Amino acid sequence: MKAFWFATAAAVSIAGAAAAQTEPSTAGFAIEEIVVTAQKRSENLQDVPVSVTAITSQALQNQGVTNVMGLNNVAPGLRVSAGDAAANPKIFIRGVGLSDFNPNASSGVGVYVDGVFVGSPLAQMAGFYDLGQVEVLRGPQGTLYGRNTNGGAINVTTRRPTFTWTGDARAEYATYEAVNLQGGVGGPLVEDKLAFRLAGQMVEDNGYTFNRVTGDDVNATKYWAGRLSLLFTPTEDIEVLGKFERFSNRGDATAPQHRALFPSSAAVTGPNGLCMPGAYASGACTDLMGYADTDKDIRAGDYNQEGKDRVDTWNASTQIDWDLGSVALVSVTAFQHANRNALENTDSSPAQMIEINYRARAKAFTQELRLQSDDPSAALKWVLGGFYMDETIRDNSIQDVLRDYRPFFQSPENPLGISPDDSVAIFGYPYTQKTKSYALFGQADYSLTERLTVTAGLRYSADDKRFDYRSEIENGLATILTSKQDKTFSAWSGRLGARYALTDDVNVYATYNRGFKSGGFFGGLATTPTELEPYDNEKLDAFEIGLKGEFFDRRLRFNASGFYYDYQDQQVFAQALRNGLTVLVLDNAASSKVWGAEFELTARPTANLQLDAGLSLLDAEYGDFISEGQDYTGNRLPQAPKATLNLAANHILPLGSAGEIVTHLDATYSSKIYFDNSNAERLSQDGVWVAGAQVSWRAPSGGLEAGVFARNLFDENWFVSISNIDSLGVDLLTYNRPRSLGVFLRYSY
Repeated sequence: MKAFWFATAAAVSIAGAAAAQTEPSTAGFAIEEIVVTAQKRSENLQDVPVSVTAITSQALQNQGVTNVMGLNNVAPGLRVSAGDAAANPKIFIRGVGLSDFNPNASSGVGVYVDGVFVGSPLAQMAGFYDLGQVEVLRGPQGTLYGRNTNGGAINVTTRRPTFTWTGDARAEYATYEAVNLQGGVGGPLVEDKLAFRLAGQMVEDNGYTFNRVTGDDVNATKYWAGRLSLLFTPTEDIEVLGKFERFSNRGDATAPQHRALFPSSAAVTGPNGLCMPGAYASGACTDLMGYADTDKDIRAGDYNQEGKDRVDTWNASTQIDWDLGSVALVSVTAFQHANRNALENTDSSPAQMIEINYRARAKAFTQELRLQSDDPSAALKWVLGGFYMDETIRDNSIQDVLRDYRPFFQSPENPLGISPDDSVAIFGYPYTQKTKSYALFGQADYSLTERLTVTAGLRYSADDKRFDYRSEIENGLATILTSKQDKTFSAWSGRLGARYALTDDVNVYATYNRGFKSGGFFGGLATTPTELEPYDNEKLDAFEIGLKGEFFDRRLRFNASGFYYDYQDQQVFAQALRNGLTVLVLDNAASSKVWGAEFELTARPTANLQLDAGLSLLDAEYGDFISEGQDYTGNRLPQAPKATLNLAANHILPLGSAGEIVTHLDATYSSKIYFDNSNAERLSQDGVWVAGAQVSWRAPSGGLEAGVFARNLFDENWFVSISNIDSLGVDLLTYNRPRSLGVFLRYSY
């Protein structure tokens, strides 16, 4: 408890990045108001009884955030990682999320872009560009938001068309010949009736890992994106916003580092039978095929195959807002399509031990319809709505396992040299999952007095899932098993809360939220019917208290919250041994208790200096949890650091008629995390600090800006992801990007 109170005091006194890192204004000392849409209507951040962090487009650019991966540790309690280059981000808020990377998996954190639910993990790594802001909602959003938001939601808003001409462009050039080009232009097509905005982004670099086999650099980035938005206002009461978006990734598949696990002698054998930590690169430990990477260079490897992570997405959406006087009708319709074909050198070695070709398609139609009050001064504010989704996922991935062992099994009767009993074959698992999701929801906020407002919300959700699965050998030469299943997963979720205004600038609130995540079917390689048995819903009861306040004539903003989670029937992604090969399974394996506190501070000590800070304290442990004979009871949840801290400072130095110098500094810290339920030390990352800086000159008009930046300023190295394949004697270590030094030029009008 002493550490808790010390950290609380530290959060009030420390400077850095967290909440909405708005650009400092020379107009005065007051911190700018932040408007969020966390409750499906525009409100002042300080009046919303929800733990939410709003991050502006300028703050995202300052820290080099180009997709959802860059949000890691930018807001308290938020952690984002990935073992893939262009798909399947693993998003956790307050320790709640999911590590499953299969295309039919659903994270516990919902991603929304302009009100549209982006459910497919194939589409969640699309680029961030031409944004308004990003809101990070912490805790279950079980009433107003769509599917599977028991951990929270990331709400992305893009820039809207306007009836005045605007344009902007930004170009960056950095280490590894990295180029980031983005911009947008828009204006009226028909005065006061039709406006457009066209925006795009192109990001690429030459890669930062040397392949000793081919002499090429790998881990290269290459993607582009574009968006056309149209705003139509046929009358004063009707507004139609239409969008079409395209994203295409042609960069490299992730090439991790190889860590050998099989010891050659007792002298290098640890207590678990695997290699001792100090001997990983000694040459005395190898993988199943006798390979070891011994040079200790984390930016080089031996890769016989250089794969690509090809991802293409197409999205089209329409939002209609109809003002009916005291109420408004809102309709959000969207079509989404995503393809992925990723060929990876899974074993990260020069041998053909295991190589996987991920091939998946996802398409979805979603419709949300809301009728809501439209008078911000009314005592009663309410929302009634319905949500529908029709989604189809098709997967046809294959795993080529132990190909180099085929000569040992070849014969006239077996010219292919396959031996499924020894896991020597190409294993495929084509399946189709069709989901129809329905929901009805409502929420009301009623002001009992001028200072006391109570909230009640309720949502009923149902997912009807049809699953047609087959696992096979050698592209259909033989079938391992087939399964056809149909099951509906339904649940009630909701919200109760109260907010009390102590003063005009200070609010306190207390809430109870019930969140749930739909059950489903495992979408990886399965060899037994048991692995395909449906897993059930998981549910989370969250209790939270909070304070939001502004002090000293709005020169200081301080928000704090404390929470407790009762996390039940938790869907856990775990390893199991099947036919001598390590596989991954998904099941309801545990319940957990999670509690913690978060603090956010923004200070404006002078007109030209803004300081921001965010601190998260988290205790997240499994309850009774036994998996494959291993007892994980009391272990920390994966991706759940005990503490995270994010800091930033923005300063403007006026130069009179010569313009101004703008300086940005940021830093983040995350304490130790585990990547696996076992809490094995080798599958963890110790605490790490990461810093960045940017200095620029801005013209007096504000339209032109040029500067330099450094990201990962001190060139720290840390694990972004660790995937262990114990049965093949290898850990796959995905490291962060190294330090990036660059220049940028920005123009806007």
